[in-house]
Amino acid sequence: MGTIQEQIRVSVIIPTLDAASELPATLAALAGTEIIGEVIVADGGSGDDTMAVAQAAGARIVNAPRGRGTQLAAGAAAARGDWLFFLHADCRLAPGWTAAVEAFVTASGAADRAGYFGFALDDGSPAARRLEQIVAWRCRALGLPYGDQGLLIARELYDAVGGFAALPLMEDVDLARRLGRRRLAPLGLPAYASARRYREGGYVRRPLRNLVCLSLYFMRVPVRHIARLYG
Repeated sequence: MGTIQEQIRVSVIIPTLDAASELPATLAALAGTEIIGEVIVADGGSGDDTMAVAQAAGARIVNAPRGRGTQLAAGAAAARGDWLFFLHADCRLAPGWTAAVEAFVTASGAADRAGYFGFALDDGSPAARRLEQIVAWRCRALGLPYGDQGLLIARELYDAVGGFAALPLMEDVDLARRLGRRRLAPLGLPAYASARRYREGGYVRRPLRNLVCLSLYFMRVPVRHIARLYG
């Protein structure tokens, strides 16, 4: 009988678009990890060195029409693993994440649940801590982890709920709603997302815009219209 890493086959799927500056750190955190069977970079037409970075790290490249939902779906379709781990290009996993993944996928009933990491920002400001607390509440109360928290899900469950929809926005919320709160479980460690977009867009203005977009989504406003507001 093989080791636990040999029995578990996890495919990491990373959607990218001009991510050359952030992708190296994300890929470096995955390197040399036996539980990861493959890393797939699903690119939406990058014009920078994203492809060169991915190739240098030994990742498989899948080209897809631009749009995170479309890219994630294309990466999942190409994946060979029994488990799929969706991760954003600007997210770094906390030390010990491999043990958390192993514990999750080997637990009883794991194939009927999806796991996600806690939300953390690579910023030491009080504003970043407040936003992390808001996101933690959203996950507990609403069962809505976002894509920048990663998503670990068995291939069988992913296919059963229909996978990622080809949406330009809210693809993570859409999938979380189809999974339902009872099938979403925290993995107990954070994933550190880049705070660049919050520093540029504002720690108040950007979350408020996101809240408006989420509200419009629940009001069934077409996602293509929400995407214009989101930018």
